[in-house]
Amino acid sequence: MVTLGLNIDHIATIRQARGGVEPDPVAAAAIAELAGADAITVHLREDRRHINDRDVKLLKQTIKTRLNLEMAATSEMQNIALEICPYSVTLVPEKRQELTTEGGLDVVNQKEYLKEFLKPILDKGIIVSLFVDPDFKQVEASAETGAQFIELHTGQYAEAFNKYEEEPAFKNLCNAANLANELGLRINAGHGLNYQNVRRILAIKNMEELNIGHSIVSKAVLVGLEQAVRDMKYLLDSFSPVIKNNID
Repeated sequence: MVTLGLNIDHIATIRQARGGVEPDPVAAAAIAELAGADAITVHLREDRRHINDRDVKLLKQTIKTRLNLEMAATSEMQNIALEICPYSVTLVPEKRQELTTEGGLDVVNQKEYLKEFLKPILDKGIIVSLFVDPDFKQVEASAETGAQFIELHTGQYAEAFNKYEEEPAFKNLCNAANLANELGLRINAGHGLNYQNVRRILAIKNMEELNIGHSIVSKAVLVGLEQAVRDMKYLLDSFSPVIKNNID
C-alpha cells in the first residue's frame, strides 16, 4: 500500500500567527499517528517561519512512526540532521520570499556538492530523499548522489487537475517514476495533493509514500485532525496497489 506522510508545517503556521504555543504540532503529530499517519514530515526552514528547532527535537523523541525532516542543503541544516538523526531527510530548494516550495531541487547543477553534502548523513544511517521535478535529467542526476529516494514534485499535476494539461503532467510523473525505478531509486511524491487529485497518483508504479499537508490541515479546521487523516488514509488504502518493496 502507498503510505501517508503527514506534513504538519501548517499546524505550526497557525501557532505562529499569534506567536503563542497553540496549536502544538507535537500534539498534532500524536493525534495524526493514532488516526493512521505512517510518518510525520516537517520542513525546518532557515527563517523558522513555522516549524522550529524545539518542534523537531520533541518530535524525534515522541513520535512512534517515522520522522521525515525536509531541509535545504546548508551546513546549518546538515548539523541539525546529524544531531537529531531523523529517520529520513528530504532535501528541498528554499527561497525566503516563497510562500511554499515552488519547484524541485536542481540536482543537475549541484550534483558534486550534494554527493559530498550527503556523505555524513548517509553514514549516520539516515535515509535520504531528493525533492525533484519529474524531469529525466534531474532523476538521472539524483541517482548519482547516493540518495535512496526521490520525491516527485506533483505541483504541476495538481495545478492542472481537471484541465487539459492534466494528462501530460500525469504522464511526466509516470515516466519519471519509471526511470527512477530503472536507476534503482525508490519513489515518493508530494506537493499540492488533496482528496480529489490524489487517487490518480496512486496508480503510478512503485510509488511508496505521499507527503501531504495543506489539504489535510485545511480539512482538519472543519472536521478535526483525526477525521481528516482518517479520510485521506481511507483513500490511500482503498485505491493504492500493494507495493512489494515496502519501506524498511
